[in-house]
Amino acid sequence: MSKLPVISGAECVKVLEQIGFTIARQRGSHIILVREDPRTTVSIPDHKELDRGTLRSIIRQIGLNVDEFIELL
Repeated sequence: MSKLPVISGAECVKVLEQIGFTIARQRGSHIILVREDPRTTVSIPDHKELDRGTLRSIIRQIGLNVDEFIELL
């Protein structure tokens, strides 16, 4: 398994948009993205740096592994 990169919330949103997520809404510093097939909702904090645990949780929620996510960067 590759080491998780340090990325911002905005960079994470760009990656998720590549795989079919769209921005549904934003409340404060959290951006809510939705994908229709399969139906998935994920919340991304719009911070300068995402914590490793937060990023790993997001990757797990969207059904990818770390290596697949890194390729999309």
